[in-house]
Amino acid sequence: MASEIVVDALPYIDQGYNDPDILEVAISMVEDEKHNYRPSKNYLEHLPALNTSVFETEMMRAEFDRLERNFPVKIMNMKRYELLPPPAGKLSDMSAWNDCLENSMAQLKNQATRITNLKPMMDYDMDAWKSYLEVLMKCITATQTQVTKLKKLIEKINFQQLNVQLQIAEQLREIKANWVGLVNMYFEIELACANLEKQIRTYESAKPQRMNTAD
Repeated sequence: MASEIVVDALPYIDQGYNDPDILEVAISMVEDEKHNYRPSKNYLEHLPALNTSVFETEMMRAEFDRLERNFPVKIMNMKRYELLPPPAGKLSDMSAWNDCLENSMAQLKNQATRITNLKPMMDYDMDAWKSYLEVLMKCITATQTQVTKLKKLIEKINFQQLNVQLQIAEQLREIKANWVGLVNMYFEIELACANLEKQIRTYESAKPQRMNTAD
C-alpha cells in the first residue's frame, strides 16, 4: 500500500493528511530514511573536542573520583564541635583540662565570629539578592525577546509558505483546467476521427454498388 501512495508537499492546500494510509506512508518514509542514513562513528570529528573539565573544581574532581571507585561518602567529623571533659584516666591532668578549655574557647570564638557576620549579612545580603534577581530578570527578558523574534520569524516563514502554496494552487488549477480542456478536445477529435473513418468505410462499402448500378 505504501508504494501506491505519493505524499505530496503542499500541506496548506492538499487535504487528507489525517487519512491512516497517508500517515502510514509518511511514517514508512521516515523509517526508510532512518535506515538509509547510517552515520559513521566519527561523524563529529569536524567539531572541536569537548572540554568536560572546564568547570570542575578540586572538590568536584575528588567527588567524581570517589564515585568511580565506589567509595562510600565520608561521614562529617563532628568531633571539633564536641565539648567533652578529659578521659577518666586524666581527670587530674592539668594539660588535658587545658586542651578542653582551649577547645571550648575556640568554639565560642567561632560562634562570636558567626554572630559578627550576621550583621553585614543582614545589611548587604538583601541588596545582593536584589542585584542577582535583577540580572536574572534581564536574562529572562532577553530570552523572552529572542523567543518572540523566533516566533515572529516562524510566522513569517509559514505565511510565505502559505502564499507560495496558494499561488502554486492557482497555477495547478489552471494547469488542471487546461489539461481537462485538452483531454476533452482530444476525445472530440478522436470521436470526429472515428465518425470520419466510419463514413469512409460506409462510402467504400457502397462504392461497388453504385458502380454496378451505373453499369
